[in-house]
Amino acid sequence: MIGLDHAHSSYRRAAVIYNPYAGRLARRAHLLQRSIELLRQQGTQATLVPTTGPGTAGLLAKREIENGADLIVIAGGDGTINEVLNGMVHSPVPLAILPAGTANVLAHELNMKHGLLHAAGSIASLEPCRISLGVIRAADYERYFLSMAGIGLDAQIVYDLNLDLKAAAGKLAYYVGGMAQLLRPIPQFDVTVSGKLHRCGFALISNVRNYGGDLEIARGASLLRDDFELVLFEGSGSVGYLRYLLGVALKRVERLRGCTVLRATSATCEAASDPAVYTQIDGELACRLPVTIEVEPKALTLLVPSAYLARETGDGRRR
Repeated sequence: MIGLDHAHSSYRRAAVIYNPYAGRLARRAHLLQRSIELLRQQGTQATLVPTTGPGTAGLLAKREIENGADLIVIAGGDGTINEVLNGMVHSPVPLAILPAGTANVLAHELNMKHGLLHAAGSIASLEPCRISLGVIRAADYERYFLSMAGIGLDAQIVYDLNLDLKAAAGKLAYYVGGMAQLLRPIPQFDVTVSGKLHRCGFALISNVRNYGGDLEIARGASLLRDDFELVLFEGSGSVGYLRYLLGVALKRVERLRGCTVLRATSATCEAASDPAVYTQIDGELACRLPVTIEVEPKALTLLVPSAYLARETGDGRRR
């Protein structure tokens, strides 16, 4: 039995939210039906709930909770997870993931590497953990995020991303987008943390170590903490960011000249000159600067593997 661990679920009714037009799921619809069967074998009656358009997943999650669902399951990637959690903030109903997206930062962070069916078969053994979220606010914008917010360079890559290439090539589209930035100057912005101003070309404000599935940038971050790790990169010359990339790959971020690593519960960000400095959250384009980013304490219940809890609590990161 694929992924089934013979545990009996304490959840009575689950809603499995998915995007029917997502490439991977559209091509492998049988996996969703198989996932439903695995959930039922654990004692949870599960219903497939397709999204009906961009931005509808959060409304669907809220509706399903109001109609009696005691578990929300997302079959998708970080963008779909972000949509759903924005409909669940401060709800006691837990959230579980079935990784099926492009980057799956959260799945990598939780070490859920064995795919959608294994995750579905293991839901009964996952542990509920109340975690803090981030929230980004601008004049006419407010959105919560689970994994990270990026400002400057990586958000510009998301802004310029070729969506057709993303659908066809997945994560490769982001690397192509990154290479396209090499000959361009990086717009500068100011990040203020605890009253101190830092000028940057790229800032990562993160609850997770993993970045894009392949790299670790915020190496001290944890979903179990009630603050962010901020990693701030100086410089307007894009070629200089190749040195930063090498340092990240070698896991030497803290030692890089021009890189500052901080911990905080809030930060403000303002463009230094060019007003078109963008932000991204959980891999999706958010808004322009200026913004404030803050911690929203204990705002979501997330189902996580016991091995993840053991890893995070064993090295003193949990508070």
